[in-house]
Amino acid sequence: MSRSILVVIALIAPAAAAEPPPGIVIDFSPTADKQYIGSPSIAVLPDGAYAASHDFFSPRNMGDRTHVFRSTDRGQTWTKSAELTGQWWSGLFVHRGKLYLMGTSMAYGACVIRRSDDGGSTWTEPKDGASGIILAEGKYHTSSMPVVIHDGRLWRAMEDGDGPGGWGSHFRAFMLSAPEDADLLAAKNWTASNRLGRDPAWLDGKFGGWLEGNAVVTPAGGIVDILRVDTKTQPEYAAIIEISADGREAKFDAASGFIAFPGGAKKFNIRYDATSKHYWSLANVALAKHANEVAPRVRNAVALVRSADLRKWETRSVLLYHPDVKFHGFQYADWLMEGDDLIAAIRTAHDEPAGQAHNQHDANYLTFHRWEGFRELTMADSVAH
Repeated sequence: MSRSILVVIALIAPAAAAEPPPGIVIDFSPTADKQYIGSPSIAVLPDGAYAASHDFFSPRNMGDRTHVFRSTDRGQTWTKSAELTGQWWSGLFVHRGKLYLMGTSMAYGACVIRRSDDGGSTWTEPKDGASGIILAEGKYHTSSMPVVIHDGRLWRAMEDGDGPGGWGSHFRAFMLSAPEDADLLAAKNWTASNRLGRDPAWLDGKFGGWLEGNAVVTPAGGIVDILRVDTKTQPEYAAIIEISADGREAKFDAASGFIAFPGGAKKFNIRYDATSKHYWSLANVALAKHANEVAPRVRNAVALVRSADLRKWETRSVLLYHPDVKFHGFQYADWLMEGDDLIAAIRTAHDEPAGQAHNQHDANYLTFHRWEGFRELTMADSVAH
């Protein structure tokens, strides 16, 4: 009899509420809609406001839509400021007081750039080589990648998909640059390096391809493109492509160009911090308990990593973690330093009121995060080990 009573109670008990994702939700796209959130990006505007953006992808339509958001209270609340079509795989950056959004017109579309003179509410429209179409011929690829200024030029890494094979193997890496005082909407002001494709024999045949490159100024004052490396097993790697001072030549030495990089099989952004004299990144490290998982799919942890020389990287602290690998992911972090704080926009796959994410890759949230005193964080401050 008591067993029957217990069964009834279990049946009528309310379902447990979904655990909210960590951070502050900027946008939410229900899993049932099959419109997943991609390419998170963040920028700090000259007036102190924040801008964030993301695109949408789905199983049937890769897409060409990007939404832009604005916060005037240091990321505590967000409002949508623009909906753009013909913009995808894109990242925000501020240059000379103006907000820019640079990426592609669609999946494997043209390389395009837009400018906003009002903090992200209205935008120029790429129509031709004078208004934002930088490269029209080819199939271009990127994400929300850093833009750096060095030796009077602005640098931004890209890829195309014009190599042989499918995803991964067809990516060819190259660098774009323009004079820092030039009209960035004019294609004539941009210089593109040669494009470098993969050699399937690299990494003892485990090299699937490279993508989502970072323009980085080296300790010696050169420019390199540091890319995510597609491998399926641990350890994970990044690749360093050297770029000539004029931006026209890209070259890679397989004997020295691959470096061990925690989380290198997933997208990462690298930025230099003059205060600490270190390079920093937020990376999807695979903790020891998940080391046997397929490397590119382990996105359930975000770690703060740093390097003094771009070649040897150390994991400083694990900032985000969920024990489930299949349905939880904190990925594609775009981040900036703001004084002693690190702020980030992250593509997040997490529980929702109606259930859960489709998988760890297909994110249903865009979330904002702040970590105070990031330079002093250690493994003792980690949320997981």
